[in-house]
Amino acid sequence: MPDVSIIFYLLLFVVAFLYSSVGHGGASGYLALMALFSMPVAFMKSSSLLLNICVSLVAFVLFYRNVEFPWKLFIILTLVSIPCAFIGGMITTNSSHYKHILGALLLVPAVRFTGIFPEKSILKRKISIPIALIIGAIIGLLSSMIGIGGGILLSPLLILLGWATTKESSAVSALFIFLNSIAAVLGMHSRGVVFESNIFLFASIAVAGGLLGAYYGSKHRNPITLKRLLSAVLLIASIKLIFT
Repeated sequence: MPDVSIIFYLLLFVVAFLYSSVGHGGASGYLALMALFSMPVAFMKSSSLLLNICVSLVAFVLFYRNVEFPWKLFIILTLVSIPCAFIGGMITTNSSHYKHILGALLLVPAVRFTGIFPEKSILKRKISIPIALIIGAIIGLLSSMIGIGGGILLSPLLILLGWATTKESSAVSALFIFLNSIAAVLGMHSRGVVFESNIFLFASIAVAGGLLGAYYGSKHRNPITLKRLLSAVLLIASIKLIFT
């Protein structure tokens, strides 16, 4: 278990709060923090998925109570994504390639949390089953290879395609992240990956932040200032991963 400072734990709490406020588990944020604190790649991937499982479940429970859950959309997306996430968890990525891919992916939440592109609920359109299956498969495989749940990629896509409102996309993403992260962890476990015992301290802090974040997010709160600070953290981590 890498040595970390109190600053890391405070940032971990804030990341869990902000991500869960929009229905996400926060893996990309956890990975960004771990990258900034120069933690080993193997530790980063497994730890972020475990934290993802804890926080996304909390987010789902709170968002589910405040929205009519689109089960048809969710089932179509996860039908292929879960087995793909298991396969992705079994894949070992070259450390250098991993950092570059993660750095590029972090640009997505970094831009999203700036508030430059506000997410508005739009008129819903008919779901295209083939496209939904492809989206689920790609996100499931790619996200599990990197150690994220995929919600940061899925949520804006659902809104852009008009398949879900903002609240619905948050609820769908939360459960999508939860199940795909479990599948990815099982895939990693099948090749002998184990967790550090002290990861439970990480999880406790993340769950505390996730509870507060999901509560505020489900009640229409919008901590835009903190989100912009998180955006800056993600951008710095992205630059570090891509160019070092």
